[in-house]
Amino acid sequence: MAFKLENIPKSKESSFNSVDVDSFLKKEINLFGSSFSNKKKEAFYMELSVLLEAGLTLKDGLQLFIEEQKKDTDKKLISSLVKQLIEGKSFADSVKRHKEFSEYEYYSLRIGEETGTLQKVAKELGSFYKRKNEQRRTITSALSYPIVVLLTAFMAIFFMLKFVVPMFADIFKQNKVELPYITRLILSMSETFQKYYALGILIVIILFIWILANKKKPWYQKILATFILRIPFVGEFVRKLRIAQFTQAITLLTSAKIPLLNGIQLTKKMIDYYPLQKALIEVENDILQGKSLSQSMQMHKVFDSKMISLLKVAEETNQNETIFQRLTDQLNQEIDYKSKMISATIEPFIILFLGGIVAVILIAMYLPMFKLSTVIG
Repeated sequence: MAFKLENIPKSKESSFNSVDVDSFLKKEINLFGSSFSNKKKEAFYMELSVLLEAGLTLKDGLQLFIEEQKKDTDKKLISSLVKQLIEGKSFADSVKRHKEFSEYEYYSLRIGEETGTLQKVAKELGSFYKRKNEQRRTITSALSYPIVVLLTAFMAIFFMLKFVVPMFADIFKQNKVELPYITRLILSMSETFQKYYALGILIVIILFIWILANKKKPWYQKILATFILRIPFVGEFVRKLRIAQFTQAITLLTSAKIPLLNGIQLTKKMIDYYPLQKALIEVENDILQGKSLSQSMQMHKVFDSKMISLLKVAEETNQNETIFQRLTDQLNQEIDYKSKMISATIEPFIILFLGGIVAVILIAMYLPMFKLSTVIG
């Protein structure tokens, strides 16, 4: 039976029911910007799980982990956790005192301690961050080369319009050469670029600041998600990625014996993806009205039919944790495949498109030169 999150007191001390869930629901999983990165968290939780399984106490396990750290900041962080354990604090409360750890970790570890499954929760958290790191590497691998090609090509075009084309324009003007239409068009573009490129850079900076200021607002997230979903290949890739994050989180929470409804309530606040958040809000309401998870999810396009079918099996066999784990593994495999496909598909198109632009500029500049050489000859 699910518990009501809003009815849990907000005291930080003693029992499990005193978890500050309200503040937790307002925060997300920290992906970037933490000195104790996801890669370090993966190693931390994986090793902690192994040490606990081997029979070591939590304090001894953390002290062993301190000895392996090379950075003083990491040593101080883990040493602080050990000190608070010695003072009588729980591991979860010790973790909550440090900004390097998310509320997601705190809540999971708290449940692990209360239910005696800390070793299992630590292992699941290690797997959780391992998958996140793999997803990040996959995305970086898929997008790094196209981005480098784009930046290089745009720098080349900028250089040509800023320096090369004006130089040719002076030559044509001095020799009073009759220019083809394409050359006149490129020269006109170069003149416009010379006048307004600084304004263009300023607009880009303002747009970037505006996006940073509004990226958390629902209307902006809705517009952005709708736009991305309409991009061939990329939209489906992003949807799969977000669904994989959802199933990863649910797998971890169900393994910690959190009721499924509460898992949905917690997860919908962690994943910054408007279509999924909106769908989960409606799914939660449907479940409270007596519908099954598969029935409520079936009404939303963000969840595919294959996922719905597996969830029906989970409900009939009472194997939610196993099915969500299988879904996570399948989605991660699909993400890996789609990332390679996107990379292989986008790269030649980018090269052809930008190569074509450079070629047009060069042809436009050299056509009058050929005519000029004929006249001089």
